[in-house]
Amino acid sequence: MSGTFVIAQGGGPTAVINQTMVGAALEIRKRHPGAKVLGSIHGVRGIRDGNYIDLSAIPEDRLRLIGATPSAALGSTRDKPDDAYCEIILNGLKKAGADAFIYIGGNDTSGTQQILTDAAGGKIAFVHAPKTIDNDLEENDHTPGFISAAEFVAGAFLSVDLDFRALPGIYVGIVMGRHAGFLTAAAAAWQLAPDSGPHLVYVPERPFSAAAFIDDVRATLDRHKRCIVAVSEGVSTADGKALVESLVPPEKLERDAHGNVKLSGSDLPAALERALAEGLPGKRARVDALGYMPRGYVGAINAVDAQEAFDAGVFAVAVAEQGGGSVALQYDGKKTVLKKVPLKNVAGKTRHMPADFMLPEVNQLSDAGMAYLKRLVPEKYKVGKPFV
Repeated sequence: MSGTFVIAQGGGPTAVINQTMVGAALEIRKRHPGAKVLGSIHGVRGIRDGNYIDLSAIPEDRLRLIGATPSAALGSTRDKPDDAYCEIILNGLKKAGADAFIYIGGNDTSGTQQILTDAAGGKIAFVHAPKTIDNDLEENDHTPGFISAAEFVAGAFLSVDLDFRALPGIYVGIVMGRHAGFLTAAAAAWQLAPDSGPHLVYVPERPFSAAAFIDDVRATLDRHKRCIVAVSEGVSTADGKALVESLVPPEKLERDAHGNVKLSGSDLPAALERALAEGLPGKRARVDALGYMPRGYVGAINAVDAQEAFDAGVFAVAVAEQGGGSVALQYDGKKTVLKKVPLKNVAGKTRHMPADFMLPEVNQLSDAGMAYLKRLVPEKYKVGKPFV
């Protein structure tokens, strides 16, 4: 494989996705001297349009600086290619003379690689390198980008709990994560004490009831005089509908370019604020959507996350040499290890938070859930418990 490697980034940016791109680019230089490394601009659109940057020509010190920078340096895309679009991508790769295509991303990215693998018939090696703050890829213990985002979320909820000790009330923070609850659960990672927030954690793996939510908040206020709540953007009601669809009239729902309901746009915070105002009139309440801030915050780039992202890029080159597949981060009981797994095991699938990570019938994390988070997001700050 001394010819041409193509690298692209797909889906939402993270704090460490560039480490994977740089890890792969530098490893190709090391293992395949003289090979061309093309970075596709804005994901598979760059392949479609023949829009590349020559990563082979960029000095190593500059690449490493880019690796330590949040967001997707090559640009990204939300395109979800079907068979016809993948045929265009495949033709673009052939035109570029590609021997291997490393695509860094999440569920949809791995799905694209599976379609391309089936269509190419072994003539090009297709590799999926993991990336998602949602932490929802099958075969992975955790994914590059998650730890840094989880650190942001843990710090945000520690801070707001301290705030609401001083001026008691209700605080609801809406956290990204789509249909997996890992990132929302991270809100509890740095709790100071048993009475610390978040007092309530709502994840997509459990049905959400607006009436039960109000009852839970009321009971928590009675107990602690304040109530800090972490709600996943992907929580759904018992009928399987996203919460925002149950609270907002259809004609007023926000949708993205694909027609999908925006899970944590402006609709959900407004709907929850209205529910609190009606269910608990007169109570001081605030609802915020953390939005995009956790996924690429420069102040919360975790060193372990950055190194694992870089290592995933390095390992992706070895997977390409073996004919393709998906890179997985797994835990062997002592440390994180990298393994090659079949694309079909990851493509288009969603890994959900294990049921035993939450206490039965209580919206709080279990010991198993806390142990998982503390392994990945150990306490970073020493903070004294306030007097109130």
